[in-house]
Amino acid sequence: MLALRVDRKKISVKDIEKPNRADEALVRVTLSGICNTDLEIARGYAGFNGTIGHEFVGVVEESGQRVVGEINAGCGKCELCRGGDSRHCAARTVLGIHGRDGAHAEFLQLPGINLLPVPDNIPDEHAVFTEPLAAACGVLERVTINSDDRVAVVGDGKLGLLCAQVIALTGASVVLIGKHAEKLRIAERRGIETTSPKLAAKRKREFDVVVEASGSATGFGLALELLRPRCQLVLKSTFHGKTELDAAPIVVDEISIVGSRCGRFKPALDLLKKKAIDVDSLISEEYPLAKGVQGMRRAATRGVLKVLLRP
Repeated sequence: MLALRVDRKKISVKDIEKPNRADEALVRVTLSGICNTDLEIARGYAGFNGTIGHEFVGVVEESGQRVVGEINAGCGKCELCRGGDSRHCAARTVLGIHGRDGAHAEFLQLPGINLLPVPDNIPDEHAVFTEPLAAACGVLERVTINSDDRVAVVGDGKLGLLCAQVIALTGASVVLIGKHAEKLRIAERRGIETTSPKLAAKRKREFDVVVEASGSATGFGLALELLRPRCQLVLKSTFHGKTELDAAPIVVDEISIVGSRCGRFKPALDLLKKKAIDVDSLISEEYPLAKGVQGMRRAATRGVLKVLLRP
């Protein structure tokens, strides 16, 4: 089968053996999405070598069921796994990120417990957004946002746009901060207020919750400036490199910093089924898997949103 692989920061499409673990489901991938994490892995993030990609929709070969799949595969034995949540299992593998070949391939394997059926009214082009939408929903697992809260989302990329839309559904007042007018218009069409980083910098100490999803180290500093004392900063960005941290304002203003990684898939599928989230506007282009290297390069281009790969 064809697979998009990273090997010591070099990406290529290779012909490799189809996965054949007897204890896991074999899924024929119908569509996968290139994520910023894929781009960071190609730059060295997580030290991963192998098939990349973790956003997908596909069909279980044995049953013909159309599915998406939660990306953390746990040991199945620890307390977390027995409780039905393997996201922090110490022995977990993570699809296309850690210890497990990923979704930019013709086939992948995951434990059956990780797979969720896709409702018939959700097309593949929407279902492929289940993982990043779940990550956006995951913000609401980590912090409580009420309708009278003021929330800022820093970053107008794919994840920032999804976070802003999800949080707006709580009834809270949401401001999306970004540099790209065409991306900000996607949020504006959903009734979400938008602004630039320069203008946002004039709104210091205004917000109860700030979600940092810019993928840039500079977004962290802006996020801290926007927060009211004793409020919460949610970190969504993952990138290769180090971030300088000035701890003084965190201590003085008693800011709570919360990490947020993966969310559960069911809430995301529910939102897609209700057509509550605009994902169509987030699709920039589609490439055949055989041109996955070109797709990665295009996804890294300034202003481009979601690039899809079709095996």
